[in-house]
Amino acid sequence: MTDSSDSTDTAALDAEDRKIVTLARSARARNGVAEGAAVRDETGRTYVAGTVALESLKLSALQTAVAMAVASGATSLEAAAVVSAAETPADEDRAAVRDLGGPETPVFLAGPDGTLRLRVTAG
Repeated sequence: MTDSSDSTDTAALDAEDRKIVTLARSARARNGVAEGAAVRDETGRTYVAGTVALESLKLSALQTAVAMAVASGATSLEAAAVVSAAETPADEDRAAVRDLGGPETPVFLAGPDGTLRLRVTAG
């Protein structure tokens, strides 16, 4: 993992980054899924998703949010957030963000209570 930040205070995030953390947390709670995620594209549009766990299709919340952005015409990402009980973002999640946003795209991981745990780049 690259660019790990010691600052895990959600208040230290700018308003737009706090917004995607809040949206990700809301998606997790509203849908009763293990993870919630949100991404912001190059125009400022946000895409919010939860885990997809069908018998024939399994996607993490962040993979789903990235897929929604791509399907809606996004050509890049400014930032991504995932709310999960996990300690770190999954490599597959970071890869999906990197594929659309590039290696320097920030990925925020927050716990179920919304507290920022980790800030890394997709790279």
